Amino acid sequence: MEKASDVLLALSRDLESVEKERAAVDERRVKLDRSLGQLEEAIDGRRLQLEQVEEVTASADAGVQARFPRLAELETSSATSGPLTLENATARERALRTWLQGRIDADGSKRSRLSEKILGAMGDFRRAYPLETREVDAAVEAAPEYRRMLEALRGDDLPRFERRFKELLNENTIREIANFQAQLHRERREIEDRIASINRSLRGTEFNRGRYIELVTEGTTDAEVRDFQRDLRACTENTLSGSQDDSYSEAKFLQVKRIIERFRGREGSTEIDQRWTRKVTDVRTWFTFSASERWREDDREHEHYTDSGGKSGGQKEKLAYTVLAASLAYQFGLEWGERRSRSFRFVVIDEAFGRGSDESATYGLELFQRLNLQLLVVTPLQKLHVIEPFVAHVGYVANPEGERSTLRNFTIEEYRAEKARRTG
Repeated sequence: MEKASDVLLALSRDLESVEKERAAVDERRVKLDRSLGQLEEAIDGRRLQLEQVEEVTASADAGVQARFPRLAELETSSATSGPLTLENATARERALRTWLQGRIDADGSKRSRLSEKILGAMGDFRRAYPLETREVDAAVEAAPEYRRMLEALRGDDLPRFERRFKELLNENTIREIANFQAQLHRERREIEDRIASINRSLRGTEFNRGRYIELVTEGTTDAEVRDFQRDLRACTENTLSGSQDDSYSEAKFLQVKRIIERFRGREGSTEIDQRWTRKVTDVRTWFTFSASERWREDDREHEHYTDSGGKSGGQKEKLAYTVLAASLAYQFGLEWGERRSRSFRFVVIDEAFGRGSDESATYGLELFQRLNLQLLVVTPLQKLHVIEPFVAHVGYVANPEGERSTLRNFTIEEYRAEKARRTG
């Protein structure tokens, strides 16, 4: 009957399904009961922790509680992710502490560098103004004293004096440096003019057959002199059309200050700076001198002399006479060809031409004659014939018995007559 009844078969199947479903529901109910128990246990635990947190929070003083919002901001800024829970609170606290310590260390380093910079500035200020700061230490704790000095300077209207300083710098100091530079350039041009004047006379005196000597001036290669010229030029560059802002004025002031300090002599380098000053302000050191032997017909250079090395005795003597004549002309400011002049012209030549050749001696005397020098020549008797054409008087000194010297003074005409009488 059960096999033949479809209704009974369907009901049996339904009953079996319901039984399975009921078993599943019972199993789920058991799990939910277990979960509910765990949740209730967790809630009890959280409630206990909450009570503990509230107790700790309530026990904190007002100052600590006031920092809670700031801690919340820092926790947000520390780039930690996710919500704050009891489970991750310890890890988040450790992460925040590490992040804060990093910031503290960075700020400490920055503060240390800033302190060093402040102490350095204080030290520089104390060295620059020892009298004003003799009772003030170079310490961060002394900052109020430095601020007080700053306020005093501002109260004394320092900006007005600063403007006046810049006016004086531009109007007086730079102008005086420019005048100083112009004076040096005038002296340089004077040397060039004197050399040109000397060369005009040398051109008219035959050095060797068909050739004459010309003095050559070139700019020095000395590094100290060239650096000084460059620094002096930098002090006056763009002073008329240059910028007048603070940085420009400060730069010009420092350029002038460096030169003046070396002129005055820096501490510990006084002797060195004195030698440097004498050297760079002596315009003669601005030049390198040499001599050029040239052909008279076309001014081509035959030979160039920077010294007398490797030259024959006669060439050396002629070069020596050229340098001597040029030196006299330069020293006394002689103008070639002048018949009347207030310049000093008396020259004594002792033991002249004793060992030199007649040709060299004649060349030297011709140079002196072109200078219109008044010569007193002391020479052995055997060289008298070389000097004779260039002198007006002869003083003959003799001491035949070795006790007393005698001097006879002849005009050149009397000397020639006496000489002719004796040889005749």
